[in-house]
Amino acid sequence: MSNATPHTPGPFEVYAIRYAHHANRRASDNYLGTVDFHDAASGLDYFVWVLRRGQEVYLVDTGFGEEAATQRGRELLMRPAQGLALLGIDAAAIRDIIITHMHYDHAGTLGDFPAATLHVQDAEVSYATGRCMCHAPMRHPYDVEDVVTFIRKLYAERVKFHRGTAELAPGLSLHLVGGHTAGLQIVRVWTQRGWVVLASDASHLYGNIGRNAPFPLVHNVADMMEGYAIVRAMADSDAHIVPGHDPQVMQRYPAPSVQLQGKVVRLDVAPSA
Repeated sequence: MSNATPHTPGPFEVYAIRYAHHANRRASDNYLGTVDFHDAASGLDYFVWVLRRGQEVYLVDTGFGEEAATQRGRELLMRPAQGLALLGIDAAAIRDIIITHMHYDHAGTLGDFPAATLHVQDAEVSYATGRCMCHAPMRHPYDVEDVVTFIRKLYAERVKFHRGTAELAPGLSLHLVGGHTAGLQIVRVWTQRGWVVLASDASHLYGNIGRNAPFPLVHNVADMMEGYAIVRAMADSDAHIVPGHDPQVMQRYPAPSVQLQGKVVRLDVAPSA
């Protein structure tokens, strides 16, 4: 895909909101196979992302809430809707939500967004509600109540399906990658620094894509590896790739204000390293 400047109303502001954390991870929790680099045992941060251009607001993923945090041993810092409020955004007024995939940490708290249309890949819904969910290891990252809530949104005509690449707006597109799940999609967005790619779980950590070292929770390893090439092709450079769970995101990018340090960072400005 061309990296030329698009004909758009202007660039998007892009924010990462850190809403949860998981510490005490081993290298084998983060990388498939044997690894020996110093930060391989990194913890995970959990994010939702905001794309804003004037009155246009898109939310990428909806995170999880208190019940999932307790059940899965995660530290919940705030509900994603509370994180949106830090940016002056009313969760109840959000009109468009991009669901990168339907794992519990990306598609929970849907009830906090009553007015939203959900954008999701055909393949993801087929996977999350199909034959693969007969197997406990495959369905473990999903939450049945989140999936049921999604189906209720579908019946209420609040879901828009995509098959492969889709342009949601000038300067904003979705791209099917798969790998981690059958229907994982990434988000490509035009910003003041060029094309940024929100990789979500196409690369949990910088080390996954940077070292071609797959994350162990994977539907198809070959698709995950091929996905790294897709992510790189969509971004203007490696510095324009934002992984889905790396705590370094909060260190590399600046907060919008002193009050939001440790909670929100801007991704439409260049990283510090």
